[in-house]
Amino acid sequence: MKGFIFIGFLDLVEEIFGLESVEEIITQSELPSKGIYTSIGTYQFSEMLSLITNLSRNTNISVDRLLHVYGLYFFKIIKKDYPQILDSYDNAIDLLSSVESHIHVEVQKIYPDAELPRFEVTVKDDDTLILTYFSSRSMYAFGLGLMEKALEYYKQDATITYEKIKEDGSEVKFVISKNG
Repeated sequence: MKGFIFIGFLDLVEEIFGLESVEEIITQSELPSKGIYTSIGTYQFSEMLSLITNLSRNTNISVDRLLHVYGLYFFKIIKKDYPQILDSYDNAIDLLSSVESHIHVEVQKIYPDAELPRFEVTVKDDDTLILTYFSSRSMYAFGLGLMEKALEYYKQDATITYEKIKEDGSEVKFVISKNG
């Protein structure tokens, strides 16, 4: 997992819970990296899992809820650091339906060793987008937060529902339906 994902997460933790919480979860997690990340570095997913699990334990907030909040937060990072991606689209549906064919292609150019989730578009029409998320990391709630922020960014009125196809969250179907 790329370092910029860790850096963003620790920034979020500091912003919401304070620097002491950042230090606490790093210490509790006994990380090989010692919690020192560079944006282009690659680190084991187990470090993220340990950090978020300890934060969940310390705050009594579920891992999925924390991942969702992180997805909401991370959209700001995308907007700031990669505005050209958002400028390439007129609406969230087109953006979200091109994750595999455009966005992940661009990410791979910048970070060739990035391990990305896979999104399969099964339906795309004027009113509905159905995406299936595949990842052994089960960070679908992070993706949900990003999707919600994309709808907000493009000022689109839509509802997102999801269904875990696999109970562990490694395969999830998202349905984005325009309202009205």
